[in-house]
Amino acid sequence: MVIPLFFVAHWQISVFFQTFFLHRYGAHRMFTMSKRWERFFYVCTYVSQGSSFLVPRAYAILHRMHHAFSDTPKDPHSPLNHPNVGAMMLATKHRYDDFAYERVAPEPRFDGGMPQWRAIDRLGQSWVARLAWAAAYALVYARFATHAWMWALLPIQCVMGPVHGAIVNWCGHRYGYRNFELADRSRNMLPIDFLTAGELFQNNHHKYAMSPNFAVRWFEIDPAHVGMRLLAALGVIGMTGAQVARYPEPAVLQSAE
Repeated sequence: MVIPLFFVAHWQISVFFQTFFLHRYGAHRMFTMSKRWERFFYVCTYVSQGSSFLVPRAYAILHRMHHAFSDTPKDPHSPLNHPNVGAMMLATKHRYDDFAYERVAPEPRFDGGMPQWRAIDRLGQSWVARLAWAAAYALVYARFATHAWMWALLPIQCVMGPVHGAIVNWCGHRYGYRNFELADRSRNMLPIDFLTAGELFQNNHHKYAMSPNFAVRWFEIDPAHVGMRLLAALGVIGMTGAQVARYPEPAVLQSAE
């Protein structure tokens, strides 16, 4: 069962770097790290996402817009604005490409303060590199796939980054429970949150947008935050008292409250 293990391992590693580096560090700056560690995690994010690498700056801009306009017509990926998850993904891709290829300048309040490494960004946006990653995944399947159904996992693996985002943004604003009554429709999905490393505590995150811990109740566990605390204990990242506390979003990243 090499292929299922390969898929699950890739899924978990990819979603961790998406939430840890792109979301909590890139979009929100919930913790600090040295430039050397930033470059290290930049490469880790690229390698883990492979063919579906998301440029940190473009990701951060979209996410900041999502917080400012959550579940309104200006939200770049709200399920309330689309008839199905496929339409939402396509619309999000168009908005993402505008910023990833720098075709459109964002509002100044949504730009700045995110990690950038243009060489990696260009590589990640290159279709030659994307196809090379997809070919590498296919070679693993050709070598180890023992049943035809396993090949159905390959397309998902090739677009894993956007799939993670689609699950979080669609399910996290449609299904589950709410700890806080907010102006948006954000919800928590504890039963399947292990699939997204804490990202499906959307209601908690929209309430306390600058808290590095997305869990707030005793039975909620944020796996990515556990990893972050370990990295902080090792001195890899810095988490100050203010950052560990649950503070609301600063003015530059207005929440939907």
